[in-house]
Amino acid sequence: MTSPAHTPAHLVAEAQEILTGLWTQIGRRAQAGNVVDVVEDRLAVDIRVGVNSKTKSYRYVLPTQLAAKIADPALDCRCLQAARGGRGAFDARTVAHEVVVPFDQTNNNVLGGSPEPYVNNPLRVPEISPKYRKPQKNKADWDALCRVLASVEKRHDKRFARQVLEQTLTEVYRRLADSHVVYPAPKRISLDAALHIINEFLGDSSGGDRLLALASALFVVLGKRFSLYADVRRGNITAADAATGLLADLECISHSGETLVVVEVKDRDLTITHLRSKMADIRERQVSEIFFIAEQGVAPSDSNGVQEQVTKEFVSGQNVYITDLATLCRTALALLGEQGRRDFVREVGVQLDRYRSDITHRRCWALLLASE
Repeated sequence: MTSPAHTPAHLVAEAQEILTGLWTQIGRRAQAGNVVDVVEDRLAVDIRVGVNSKTKSYRYVLPTQLAAKIADPALDCRCLQAARGGRGAFDARTVAHEVVVPFDQTNNNVLGGSPEPYVNNPLRVPEISPKYRKPQKNKADWDALCRVLASVEKRHDKRFARQVLEQTLTEVYRRLADSHVVYPAPKRISLDAALHIINEFLGDSSGGDRLLALASALFVVLGKRFSLYADVRRGNITAADAATGLLADLECISHSGETLVVVEVKDRDLTITHLRSKMADIRERQVSEIFFIAEQGVAPSDSNGVQEQVTKEFVSGQNVYITDLATLCRTALALLGEQGRRDFVREVGVQLDRYRSDITHRRCWALLLASE
């Protein structure tokens, strides 16, 4: 049974805190592009199998058993039922249904959306071990779960158990990143409402990902609604313009393939060095319309130099516009009208999905739309 210091209520509370804390850490690392394996390859493969098993109940096993083990190291993480008896026996179903099921529900049912996974036939056995392999239809995935939990129990090392749970949640995060997000389209959206959700969306740091999705959506809709150009090309936020063959973050292309407008998107301030480095290639390609969307404006120390450079570019045939997204959107979304604004908020979702933005950004946009 659980140790005296860990009643079921105490165990649930500690397991929940452990799961939530690690999940938050992994989310932060993911936004920084730093989702990596933390255990050796063979164990990582078994964890991946368990988290992505075709047997839905199996997906809940590792988060449940490992969170309980870390909360109370005296528990046998292989045990499913307190009635099993022996050292470390406990009722894992309580942790599964009170900790992992709510976690699943708040994360797009990433594990499958089962309300009571531990009452299903595959897990109606005393423990996760080779002893109960025979009644399992999915024997390969059962074996993977057995190996993971046996390794934790054998090591009897809380730090190692935490690493295995961290790897498990990393695989859950990867699974979540591939899941479908529904973006509710509001029936009506005012200019003020659109500007509000844009500002809210940009409120969290994203390394420029959210800003680029918004900017590309705006130029896509402007091009379609006013027949300004045929297509908008963009790269991924992590790819350098040179690597994608683009002059800037966005290129607006005519039906004949001519670049009509380029858009450089920066979540930091614009410096004279950056302006000059971009303009050299743009002049060579003879593109005359250039937008710099700089969320932090022009670097104060470079203000005069930037203005002088913009004037020089105009003389040589290039129109350079420096603005922030909110200022641009206030005018553009007013001109687009209500239907155009609805097209814009839908297109932001398209951009987030197409360029595989982190799940936190996609879910944030969906929640903001649902709140309108």
